[in-house]
Amino acid sequence: MKFIKILLFFVFVQASAQQGGMWIPSLLKGMNESEMKNLGMKISAEDIYSINKSSLKDAVPQFNGGCTSEVISAQGLILTNHHCGFDAIQNHSSVEHDYITDGFWAYKKEDELLNKGMVVTFVVRIDDVTAKVLEGTTSLTEAEKQKKIQENIALLTKTLPKEAWQDNLIKTFYYGNQYLLFVTETYKDIRLVGAPPSSIGKFGDVTDNWMWPRHTGDFSLFRIYADKDNRPAEYSPENVPYKPKYYFPISIKGLKENDFTMVLGYPGVTQEYLPAIAVEQIVNVIDPAKIELRDVTLKVQDGFMRKDNAVKIQYAAKNASIANHWKKWMGEVKGLKKADAVGAKRKFEKEFQEKVIAAGKQSEYGNLLPDFEKNYTEIKDYALAKAFYDETVGKNGEILAIGNKLYQLEQLYKTKGEQAFNDRRNVLITNWGEFYAEFNPAVEQKVFEQLIGIYSQKYPKQFLPSSLENVNAENLSNEIFTKSQLVSFEKVKSLLTGDSKSVIEKLNNDKGYQVAKAIIDMHVKKVLPKYDELNLKITATQRTYMKAILELFPKNRTFPDANSTLRVTYGKIKGYKPSDAVTYEPFSYLDGVMEKYIPNDYEYDVSKKLIDLYNKKDYGIYGVNGRMPLDFIATNHTTGGNSGSPALDAQGNLIGLNFDRVWEGTMSDIYYSPEICRNIMVDMRYVLFIIDKFAGADNLIKELKIITPKKKK
Repeated sequence: MKFIKILLFFVFVQASAQQGGMWIPSLLKGMNESEMKNLGMKISAEDIYSINKSSLKDAVPQFNGGCTSEVISAQGLILTNHHCGFDAIQNHSSVEHDYITDGFWAYKKEDELLNKGMVVTFVVRIDDVTAKVLEGTTSLTEAEKQKKIQENIALLTKTLPKEAWQDNLIKTFYYGNQYLLFVTETYKDIRLVGAPPSSIGKFGDVTDNWMWPRHTGDFSLFRIYADKDNRPAEYSPENVPYKPKYYFPISIKGLKENDFTMVLGYPGVTQEYLPAIAVEQIVNVIDPAKIELRDVTLKVQDGFMRKDNAVKIQYAAKNASIANHWKKWMGEVKGLKKADAVGAKRKFEKEFQEKVIAAGKQSEYGNLLPDFEKNYTEIKDYALAKAFYDETVGKNGEILAIGNKLYQLEQLYKTKGEQAFNDRRNVLITNWGEFYAEFNPAVEQKVFEQLIGIYSQKYPKQFLPSSLENVNAENLSNEIFTKSQLVSFEKVKSLLTGDSKSVIEKLNNDKGYQVAKAIIDMHVKKVLPKYDELNLKITATQRTYMKAILELFPKNRTFPDANSTLRVTYGKIKGYKPSDAVTYEPFSYLDGVMEKYIPNDYEYDVSKKLIDLYNKKDYGIYGVNGRMPLDFIATNHTTGGNSGSPALDAQGNLIGLNFDRVWEGTMSDIYYSPEICRNIMVDMRYVLFIIDKFAGADNLIKELKIITPKKKK
């Protein structure tokens, strides 16, 4: 018995070591394919990525530049998350046609809704172009080297072979130690087909975001349209549904713990190879500052949204976007502390130094860690100032974001002259109609008051504009929102009317612009130059550090950080233990929705139809033993950008739709642990149940290839 326990423990440790990582699909043969088969995969690496035949990668386009989607029918039907399609759902909504609250379903193709500017992008092939990108860069300074690399990339992007309707995209991997070419096809006629009401698609909303157990049906449906030759085209009534090279069969055969899972998608950004001092700063300095600024913004927005349905619609997408990373960063800090990521990094760095000495590489790699310590110490205040600025001006403070655009307009006039000024002014006026449609002065006044109060107190004092020293945030906010012309579209249009000199003069007499300009000036002149200088040094050190890791630890599972390119990650369906005496199972059910149900609540309301289906246990072929499966978790290593990614079984069939991670495991962007890092997926049985039994969209069900369990004899 003791031997069996030791053997089982060894098998568990070995399996855990084979999980985590975001792998390039064209390079899976060898170690990755072997690991995946050991975990239970039944298909081959060639089935996942091939340029000689249709493969899984042909059914996984990037969705609108920031999410992932998957093709699920021969008629170009694609599936992604509700939150990925939410902007489109919101844009088509009004008080009269509230698709956010009521959902939307196209029961025939003529009812599908066009989405201006929406795109999906397929990867056709991936090629290594490292040697070509680095050509002519030896013996250059760091700044010269980066300039030459960008010149090479620009030339190669234009000259490397592709079809006329395709694009070339070159991306860097391993911090500049590898460069890959992605040949892509981007489709531009994408139409909304279906979305459940937010009481399903956003059930639990901010409170449940990043949490497990979860009960969210986070999905929406779109359709790709192409020209008569099946090629990308702008919208035309003559366009026809796209005919895919491959689309996913959907399995409803059932899931169990320890089943193999695989996720394909476009993960955005990870930083797995940061040194300990960088992680320490994130945990103790940078993340807490960003969390505080978003916290006050969300509280103000939420207060207004709960009182006024028009504001709720107006701010729904904005609020969700801000809340997403706010809660993620809190979980990241918690997870990094729990896993002692800094301690683990320090331990690795000790081993790294020993390897450097043993390999006789002191002259090449011996100063890397001391250089990190020196430069991260020096950049600390600049990085904190940049974080404050990005969150206050770039993300949360809309009045300051307007000021920033006008600041750029003024600088353009000074450097480029009258014509450039007029061209930019026209673009701003054109774009700001949509911007101000989601701008509520009452909300923004209170947001600004909260943000500027924190900014004036906690922003590094050496960079704080004198006008914000000891400022009364409430008085300043009142003054700006009663006197400034930046608070409405009509007023800002009036402000921008006239010749360039008079506009610049009016701008500099506007209180809102004066405050914004003082903040931006200090950032541009005092913070950014030194930050960029130090960051360039850190980037160069990181590139050499990455090269050293690849060289000195050849047997390590060293995958490239995420960079919004197509990746594969794999693992097993698995529960987890987040803390003492707490254990989570890997599956949730519709029962949990009813347990959380609060009538008319902003986050936990449930539609009468769903309640009726639940009470009748009317689950069709999708239920199991009188219960309706809803979400599940696994050890797949995902991040932002994997939203909407297909979750596949051992045969490559679609079993789920990735949409989140567990709170304790959001640290996986910096430090992955198979013990607590879990991705969260909607079970495809629940997706089909909502489409079929809830929406009655039989037209869509008939498009799909559904693999059902074999009937017992």
